Amino acid sequence: MPSSSTFEQKKQFLFLFLCGLFLTNALIAEIIGVKIFSVESFLGTNPAQLPIFGTKLDFNMSAGVVNWPIVFITSDIINEYFGKKGVRRISYLTAGFIAYMYIAIYSTTSLPPAKFWLEVNNQDSYGNAMNIDGAFNQIFRQGLGIMLGSIVAFLIGQVLDVTVFSWLRRRTGGKYIWLRATGSTLFSQLVDSFVVIFIAFYLFGNWSVTQVVQVGSINYLYKGCVALLTTPVLYVAHYLINQYLGKENAHQLANEAAASSFTAM
Repeated sequence: MPSSSTFEQKKQFLFLFLCGLFLTNALIAEIIGVKIFSVESFLGTNPAQLPIFGTKLDFNMSAGVVNWPIVFITSDIINEYFGKKGVRRISYLTAGFIAYMYIAIYSTTSLPPAKFWLEVNNQDSYGNAMNIDGAFNQIFRQGLGIMLGSIVAFLIGQVLDVTVFSWLRRRTGGKYIWLRATGSTLFSQLVDSFVVIFIAFYLFGNWSVTQVVQVGSINYLYKGCVALLTTPVLYVAHYLINQYLGKENAHQLANEAAASSFTAM
């Protein structure tokens, strides 16, 4: 059994690692979220044509959905071992860094472009005329809307996720990891999927409410499927943490996190 000081060091490293994984994937998702991609084209399959809200929709989603599942899985693991306080700390810190990134990118798009940079990049890879500064500003300023939407949706989603997770843990007595992790994610993502798109593409873009609802529905359907499919990842993570901290220490840490979460509720 590791000494108290060794356990504390391992616990601190685990928290830093999980926070780094959480923060990195959240920031990446913010930056790449401006791109809308086709899942069917990526997989080489026919369009899904799902009947939703009186029309047939394909799986066209924000590229940010690639990284957000990692954020929510990491959030559940942090909640499991460090409680609501741990999740709130990294959530507020991440929201602050997203806001900082918003300011940095906005400042960058306002800088005057160098003449030679415009000249050497006056054509795209297909030989079409291109204004690279205009393209840069259009992409990243649209991304700013996503960032603002994500800050709001992210904080709402995290508060809901950690609250539902802790409530389910209290109701199940610490059993059924898959239920509290998947259940909390499905509930929080229901809000997140629509809030971020509404702010980013309706308030700051030119989408209609119908398009927001349609794409939000597809995004939520995707996130729900991913939440279910990635459930085994949670058990693998728990196994690795048990090996790293020692099973007894890991259980003690989880019990302390649960007790602190119940007290805070």
